[in-house]
Amino acid sequence: MVNMTSQELAAWLRVQDADEDTGSPGRADGPSGPRVVAILQKRRMDLTDDDIRVMREVVEKVTLAQDRRRGRRSSR
Repeated sequence: MVNMTSQELAAWLRVQDADEDTGSPGRADGPSGPRVVAILQKRRMDLTDDDIRVMREVVEKVTLAQDRRRGRRSSR
């Protein structure tokens, strides 16, 4: 879905936070960027059920956004 390392995502979020015209993804309606970065930095064996739920939410939001940009409706 998105090909960024946790370090690249953290740097991108810092740029977004510095820009007053745009907000960081997930601020109002889902997991915050820093939460996602923290999850991405964990080892697989250290992930919790909540971490997995959060990342599934993120994948769903990215998928829906991509579908909207392509002019398609998701069947989900």
